[in-house]
Amino acid sequence: MTIFGKRLSEYFAFCKPFLGLILVVGIARIALSFGDAHNSSARWISMTAVIWIGVVYYSIRVHTSGFGSYKQLLPICFLQSVTAQVIIVPSIIVAILTGKDNVFSIPESFFGNDGKTWAHVAGHLIVGTVGASLISWIVGSVIMFVTKKATAGGDKKAAAHA
Repeated sequence: MTIFGKRLSEYFAFCKPFLGLILVVGIARIALSFGDAHNSSARWISMTAVIWIGVVYYSIRVHTSGFGSYKQLLPICFLQSVTAQVIIVPSIIVAILTGKDNVFSIPESFFGNDGKTWAHVAGHLIVGTVGASLISWIVGSVIMFVTKKATAGGDKKAAAHA
């Protein structure tokens, strides 16, 4: 399967470090929560922070490595979002089925409402994948635009000195 001229495996290989880090952080969060650590301590371990660091990193790296441009950044943002949902959605479902909250189902994670609902699951499947991917891609595209402008000047200076 190709997406914007690259195989899906190429995208996975390119962003594997952050996908792995997202999984590790997500597993650590849910393990702390299931291990009866107070949810407030598990909240300090943030998958969202890792994703945003990844967005900044890949917004620069996609261009500077020659991997691609704006359109190649979108599948990377999508993969990061989906990777987070692989941990979050089953965690919410476990909370629904057991009736026991975890760090992903507590009211603080669902706008002050009970997070043990199928609406919360649906929100993560739709907004957490599609919406988050588009928002991170838009922000990443701005970062990539700045990167392209900044490196274009550096390329001209390098060519002048050659």
